[in-house]
Amino acid sequence: MNSIDGFEWRRDEAQVPYPEALADMEARAAAIAAGEASERIWLLEHPPLYTAGTSADPAEMLDRRFPVYDAGRGGRYTYHGPGQRVGYLSMNLATRGKDIRNFVHNLEGWVIDSLADFDIAARRAEGRIGIWTDDLQGREAKIGAIGVRVRKWVTLHGFSVNVAPDLTHFGGIIPCGIAEYPVTSMQALGKDIGMREFDTALERHFPAFLARLGRCARAA
Repeated sequence: MNSIDGFEWRRDEAQVPYPEALADMEARAAAIAAGEASERIWLLEHPPLYTAGTSADPAEMLDRRFPVYDAGRGGRYTYHGPGQRVGYLSMNLATRGKDIRNFVHNLEGWVIDSLADFDIAARRAEGRIGIWTDDLQGREAKIGAIGVRVRKWVTLHGFSVNVAPDLTHFGGIIPCGIAEYPVTSMQALGKDIGMREFDTALERHFPAFLARLGRCARAA
């Protein structure tokens, strides 16, 4: 563990079971709300699994090939597994303007800026939360997902970015309820990037992400 701008940064090398991560996030959020813990960025990988957000449609579960967990976050079904960088943010929005829409917008921007370090032209898409780019066939494809929950103005969950996962594992669901667009990864785009390299990019762009949230808080 290390510290950046007053945040604890935790990076787990071993895959973390989803129920364990969820319980840890919930406990940390409660402690932050009570003023008993620092804010935290947690970078990890999960074993193969699907999570169901609060808007998940059972018809979008095509093949229960992996365990399915209720996540409690917004959104629909998504996949987590090895080769995917998951980032869980435990942040106190009470000191940052209490603006969830701004938080999600800038979270997307943080990931987009980090991907740009590897010459991946990622972007937002109007009406679709997440991180998008063009695959090698020229199709618009999803490379990262965003799903958050806020309790007492403390955030839970966060983002996932496809570094080098098995993309066939997404075939068990309609990812995020969007059937008309494929998913892609850094590896599928020809980028041979290690997880630690991507983590370093996230760390590099984190202060700018915080600064944008800070400007919102001052405006509020």
